[in-house]
Amino acid sequence: MKNERPVLAKVIIEGQMECLTGLHIGARREAMKIGGIDSPVVRDPITEFPYVPGSSLKGKMRSLLERKMGKEFNRDIGGVKIHSCTDRECEICRLFGSTAEGEGGENIPSRLAVRDLFLTEESKEKLEGIETGLLYTEWKFENAIDRVTSAANPRQIERVPAGSVFKLDIIYTVENMEHLEEDLRNLLSAMRLLEDDYLGGHGSRGYGKVKFQLSKIEYRKSEWYLTGKDEDKKEWKVQSIDEAIAKLQEIVKFQ
Repeated sequence: MKNERPVLAKVIIEGQMECLTGLHIGARREAMKIGGIDSPVVRDPITEFPYVPGSSLKGKMRSLLERKMGKEFNRDIGGVKIHSCTDRECEICRLFGSTAEGEGGENIPSRLAVRDLFLTEESKEKLEGIETGLLYTEWKFENAIDRVTSAANPRQIERVPAGSVFKLDIIYTVENMEHLEEDLRNLLSAMRLLEDDYLGGHGSRGYGKVKFQLSKIEYRKSEWYLTGKDEDKKEWKVQSIDEAIAKLQEIVKFQ
C-alpha cells in the first residue's frame, strides 16, 4: 500500500504573540477556584497561569482562511458551521485537517500542529506583581442593557491584561513538496488576517487584538531526525510575518 502521508520534512515556526488588548478565552466556571467571575479564562491547572490553547488559535486561523477563500460552510459541529471535505487538494482541509462524516468516509489528518501558548517568563513576572483582586488576570465589568426596560444586567469577565506575551510554536509537516509554499503562505496569511481581527471572545467589544512577532523558521529534512547532521536542516531568522513570506521561495529551494 502506498504511503499517502510521508514525512518529508518539518517546518517549525517560532516566535511570540502579544495581547494588544485584554484577551478572554473562556473556561468552564466550575473548573475555576476563583469565585464571583461570570466568565473565567482558561488556566494551567498546575501553575494557574492563563494560557492560550493551541486549538483556539488554530481554529480561529482556519475560520478566517475559510472566509477569505470563500469556502462553503457545509458541516455543522455543535451548532458551529465550518468547511470540511474529503478533497486532499483542498487548501483548507489538507492544512488544518478534516474529519469524515458518516461511515466509510475518509479523514484528512492535519499537517499543522499548533502548540498551546504559555506566557513568557517576563510576562509571568509582570502578572505576579499586578493588584487586581484576581490571580494574574484582570476584571472587566460590563452591563447588558435591556432594550425595552433599560434595566442593566451587570457581568464580570476575566481577561488576560494587554501587554501579556505568549510563546508561539507552530509545526508544519511536509507531505507533498508541491504544496509546501502554498500551505506556508496560507498559514502566514491567516496569521496576518488574525492581527486585523480578534482572538477569543467578545472581539466586537474590543477584546482579543493580538500581534505576532516571529523569531525564526527552521526546516528539518526527514534525514535530520536520523542523522542529526547540520546539512539536513536550515534556519532563517525573521522578525515579522512579512519577512517570513519573503523567505518562502528560499525555504522551498532547500528541499
